[in-house]
Amino acid sequence: MDTVINTQKPALKKSAVNPIIIIGALFFIFGFVTWLNSVLIPYLKIACQLNNIESFLVASAFYIAYLLMAKPSAWLLKIFGFKNGMAVGLIIMAVGALIFIPAALTRTYAIFLIGLFVQGSGLAVLQSASNPYITIVGPPESAAKRISIMGICNKFAGVLAPIALGAVVLKNIDAFTANLAKLDATQKIAELNELASRVILPYVLIVVVLVILAVLIYFSGLPEIDTDHEDETVAAANSSKTSIMQFPHLILGVIALFLYVGAEVIAGDSIISYGVAHHIPLSTAKYFASGTLACMVIGYIAGILFIPRYISQQKALVYSAMLGVILTMTALFVPKYASISCIALLGLANSLMWPAIWPLALSGLGRFTKIGSSLLVMGIAGAAVFPPVYGFLVDQSKVSAGPEAAAQTSYWILLPIYLFILYFATIGYKKGKHVIAV
Repeated sequence: MDTVINTQKPALKKSAVNPIIIIGALFFIFGFVTWLNSVLIPYLKIACQLNNIESFLVASAFYIAYLLMAKPSAWLLKIFGFKNGMAVGLIIMAVGALIFIPAALTRTYAIFLIGLFVQGSGLAVLQSASNPYITIVGPPESAAKRISIMGICNKFAGVLAPIALGAVVLKNIDAFTANLAKLDATQKIAELNELASRVILPYVLIVVVLVILAVLIYFSGLPEIDTDHEDETVAAANSSKTSIMQFPHLILGVIALFLYVGAEVIAGDSIISYGVAHHIPLSTAKYFASGTLACMVIGYIAGILFIPRYISQQKALVYSAMLGVILTMTALFVPKYASISCIALLGLANSLMWPAIWPLALSGLGRFTKIGSSLLVMGIAGAAVFPPVYGFLVDQSKVSAGPEAAAQTSYWILLPIYLFILYFATIGYKKGKHVIAV
């Protein structure tokens, strides 16, 4: 029988240490899988001969699962609990990675998208379990610090993932692309099939790791948490609440998370294509996504050092949103390398948004925490919406403006996103609340 942690007891600080290590390993794994998309977008664009908007469907297929699987995830967690639900999520992810093998063998883009959707479905379950777990398993005032530790695990994996996968699937890709234009139809198909097959070995290894980790999680001593328990203050505030819709700060938090994840994925997944649009060789541009993720790691380290000792998680969100506005405005008007640097630096602006939005949105939910967490996970579907919109804007404007200007000016889509997050950080997080935000 699993140990159950009462989420209201003050003794959590010591008991949280071991769960943080285990959940940190999980965040590393699904960070690695998630940020492979930044390489898959240009890779599949070549292997499957796609345009910009088609290639960004990689992000859509992956992240739309968060919207469609949020309610099933809550149902699975009710049946299996948080701990075993994590193991289930890992197995589903492994199935999705396995689908990449027939996708590569047939070079069928639709099958790749199915595999990405299944991986995203597993991650939806995993996120539904792990994020509230790490939020609740310790003192509420330091939730952003714990999530920042998870963010380092996640984004450090994100730094490594594009480099590791890029070294395999994008090896000598500039020469490959130049040679491809000289081949006849039969030779071209043969070369593209060879390129598609490069993805098989990496994803076989991913399947093995995911299955092993699922078994380890299932047999671990990771304690269960009780999100249905409410202390007297929370219970009194929620006594008249019958629906999750009666928590407007949560709804605004879901919208903020929806927008934020879209911005984060645009910054991470578009920067390689942005560099290529500026005539930077793909063999060089493939490292740009790692720069964005490295900036996020720096931001998470700052969060660990300064939250909540020197700055509250709410203030961290305010400053992060302001930085996002400044960097976006700058990226729209400066020359190419400076602009690319601004997009990479958005990783710094984005880093503390996820750690701050979760505790601010879940604050005071008590017995509504599970469904609130499910709604926040649904918000991750923003990553399915905004990257293809960015790709659409680039495709629509490149004929008249040229590929460089089209890729640059299309980043204006980030500006209203950061402005809404700024609203949530200053006003929205307090809407309809009867408890003090942390």
